Amino acid sequence: MDRGKGSYLGTEIDEKWWKRYRKDKFFARGNGEYWLDEKGFSFRRYLTKRPICVPFEQTERIKLGKWHAGRWCGGHLVVKILWKKAGQSLSSGFVVSKNEIDTHNLKAELERRIGGRGEAQGTCPRTR
Repeated sequence: MDRGKGSYLGTEIDEKWWKRYRKDKFFARGNGEYWLDEKGFSFRRYLTKRPICVPFEQTERIKLGKWHAGRWCGGHLVVKILWKKAGQSLSSGFVVSKNEIDTHNLKAELERRIGGRGEAQGTCPRTR
């Protein structure tokens, strides 16, 4: 998939906006670029070298909403990736487009990829 521009809004613990996940570079919010590969959804914030990555094998479901981690995005849809890491339930939020159709298309592609868990083995790469 081609890379796209977007915003990372943060990662919540147990879908509670006041409980932010702070490990593994998931705390800092920001604008950047995202992409999908065979292992997961990756997002690299501008001015950083290493992307954050949500592996498909740990992803449970995808939701859409209007706000995430205490942030409202001017009415743009937020893609929320619900996943587990080390026994914690996490929800990472991304604004990937101002166009709702593009956002729905990405949600459908993510759902398609997490449905085929057997194809996505391993963990996300640390560098790009």
